[in-house]
Amino acid sequence: MNRRLFLTSMLSAWALMHLHRLAHLKGIVMAETIERIKKSEKEWRELLSARQYRILREEGTEPAFSSPLHDEKRPGRYLCAGCDLLLFTSEMKYDSGTGWPSFFEAVPDRLETKKDFKLIYPRTEYHCARCGGHQGHLFKDGPPPTGKRYCNNGLALRFVPET
Repeated sequence: MNRRLFLTSMLSAWALMHLHRLAHLKGIVMAETIERIKKSEKEWRELLSARQYRILREEGTEPAFSSPLHDEKRPGRYLCAGCDLLLFTSEMKYDSGTGWPSFFEAVPDRLETKKDFKLIYPRTEYHCARCGGHQGHLFKDGPPPTGKRYCNNGLALRFVPET
């Protein structure tokens, strides 16, 4: 390895480390492998229903027990309703009794998190790593083995049953 390649590699590693440090300081946890999708507000409004737009783009929440995905029991995959990125599988789903589809685990590197202070106390909000669509909130009261509860808006997901 020549000196120029070594220095370039070291500089790249340093820059990446500081980018992640800056993101964490701002309360954002970045996914590393997902290429972002950017759309205008008009494009999102054409793609999504009004209720989906409110949840995915304006960080809204649907009423508890209103989503058919809450009671979905078939094997399959749960994709982001905004961009079809795989976020969860049926093996990760459980009934939390909260009225929203809940998962104890997510597909790695598919979600980004940030702190949400909308209810005064801090909560962890999570978004799709590809389109930035708001999915729900992450809590630490889930079942083993993770102890996590990804409390998701059903309208933010698209269920694809196994065939």
